[in-house]
Amino acid sequence: MQKILKWFSLTLMVGVTIFIIFFLFSINSDDEFIESKPLVYKEDVKPTHHKKDWLTYFSKTKKLGYFYPVNEIYVKIDLNEKITKTITYKLSTSKLDPYQLFCLKAELKNRGLKYFLDKTKNGVELFIFLKDKKRLNSLVKALKNYNIVVSIKPYKEEK
Repeated sequence: MQKILKWFSLTLMVGVTIFIIFFLFSINSDDEFIESKPLVYKEDVKPTHHKKDWLTYFSKTKKLGYFYPVNEIYVKIDLNEKITKTITYKLSTSKLDPYQLFCLKAELKNRGLKYFLDKTKNGVELFIFLKDKKRLNSLVKALKNYNIVVSIKPYKEEK
């Protein structure tokens, strides 16, 4: 059994060696390569004929029963309602560290105030949509606990 295994492994090794040698010769053969010509820019361009696609086909047909898919939106506006004005206040403050900014947002969320926060290089500007100025003053007092000093001004849009 060992003799058969010994001769089989020797035969396998010789076969693999011969295969590798033929493989390397076939890769590194001295065949001449046909040199390709360099690319040349052509000035004259032939117009291409566009294929008819389904959209142009249907746009030119006059068959009944085909309608283009369109998103339809119906808006009902009741112009008889009174438009109530909400006063917008602008709160300005200097730069805040991340903890102070977190506290500011938490206070606004706890009080249920609608706001728009605008971060600039110079500081933070808050636009608060509120009618009651007493709630705004209580917010300013609460922010003093976090060492946040704000200035309150009514905001008017520039036209």
